[in-house]
Amino acid sequence: MSKNLLLILTRNPELGKCKTRLAAKVGDQAALDIYNFLLDKTVSFTKNLKVEKWVYYSETIWMDDIWDNKVYKKKLQVGNDLGERMMNAFDEGFKAGFENIIIIGSDMFHLDQTDLEAAFSKLMDHDFVVGPAEDGGYYLLGMKSLKPKLFQNKDWGTNTVLADTLSDIKDEKFVLLDEKNDVDYYEDIKDIEAFAPFLKHMEE
Repeated sequence: MSKNLLLILTRNPELGKCKTRLAAKVGDQAALDIYNFLLDKTVSFTKNLKVEKWVYYSETIWMDDIWDNKVYKKKLQVGNDLGERMMNAFDEGFKAGFENIIIIGSDMFHLDQTDLEAAFSKLMDHDFVVGPAEDGGYYLLGMKSLKPKLFQNKDWGTNTVLADTLSDIKDEKFVLLDEKNDVDYYEDIKDIEAFAPFLKHMEE
């Protein structure tokens, strides 16, 4: 068994239920199409990663979808907020015997397999690895043992999450990755050519 585990938090891609902040500007259908595009992208840069991979669904587990059952173990998110859901996923991973665990979302366009490999390698000699997002949150979090404090007393979805998280581990051995942008708002994608086909209706 690999000692390394990748946790992927995902939302069930359903009309009107995903990427709501983006949908407010581009509409529900375009937001769903964009999210499906990002899910495909996430599969593309995680499927060949030489670690165990668990996908955590937001609502229900879909056995027949883009996440190959032979590659990804499928689970359901548990918790009242993002912090609880992440903490429970990490807890389950450590209890299963994994030693290095990294969590990501499924809305990253600028992340690739090399980035994840580098993050796991940095966990070899650091206790924590954090991928800072441009919006003041983080797109990746890795650790060697569960630290519940990281998931408590955070204002999830705001620009204080990264600073509060780094404050929690200031006395630990941690490393920051390159800053990247996740996709939450229209402004995050409007200048990226790959998203142009999904935004054609905005020009009319």
